[in-house]
Amino acid sequence: MMPPCMLSLANTPFWHRAHKAFATKAGRLWNNALTVEISITMPALTLATLRTGEIATIVSIHAEEALHQRLLALGFRSGKHIELIRKASFSGPLQVRIGTTDILLRRNEAAKIKVCKT
Repeated sequence: MMPPCMLSLANTPFWHRAHKAFATKAGRLWNNALTVEISITMPALTLATLRTGEIATIVSIHAEEALHQRLLALGFRSGKHIELIRKASFSGPLQVRIGTTDILLRRNEAAKIKVCKT
């Protein structure tokens, strides 16, 4: 299963055939057309950059161990849908909703959570 921000171009006429070999982005050649598949990663945003009311999917959490464990305990897991409810002014906390739970996060903590808009 591909991550939520991956786009597969395996079945599109993207490659130029030359002597039955296919070139990849890295420049390597493959002789078997069935083994060629590229994935273009869409740019992942952080939770802090979302706008109010937007819904996204958590891609990854890049935090130190203590914060990572705390976020896991609160329900922040890869693949979960998260909604930004509101942003406090003057760099205040963010209110997010995971499922039916509302959580307040500092902006620097939210900046460590990579998301993909849905």
